[in-house]
Amino acid sequence: MTSLCGSFLLLLTLLVTFMASTDPEKNKVKVLRELKVIDASNFNVKQCLWIAMQEYNKESEDKYILQVVKIVRVQLQVTDHLEYFIDVELARSNCRKLSNNNENCVIQENSKLEKKVTCNFLVGALPWNGDFTVMKMQCGDT
Repeated sequence: MTSLCGSFLLLLTLLVTFMASTDPEKNKVKVLRELKVIDASNFNVKQCLWIAMQEYNKESEDKYILQVVKIVRVQLQVTDHLEYFIDVELARSNCRKLSNNNENCVIQENSKLEKKVTCNFLVGALPWNGDFTVMKMQCGDT
């Protein structure tokens, strides 16, 4: 009888452990500071946006580099890292992706090549470690 009781307790312990490890509430990131609008000229924002644009242009099938023409809004949320929510408007530049001279790019004004895009980037950052990761990128033509 004690063997049956011990087996039952072991089974119950395993069941409770399994339920606790699959609890979706435990996997949520704890928000330490809610979303707050911040200044787009912030140094960390500039780094996040640079990283996001590098990734956007790398993944884009466009032959030209797109550049930020307007920062619409920047928000910061603090969890176990800093989360920057960046809304921007992009436009196609005159620089092709394959060229190495991307410093003198200007926005295309030729109506056939003109293209505008709006993007929402979520960049996770631990700036004190130099760690920036694009967590989400959602873009669409305007």
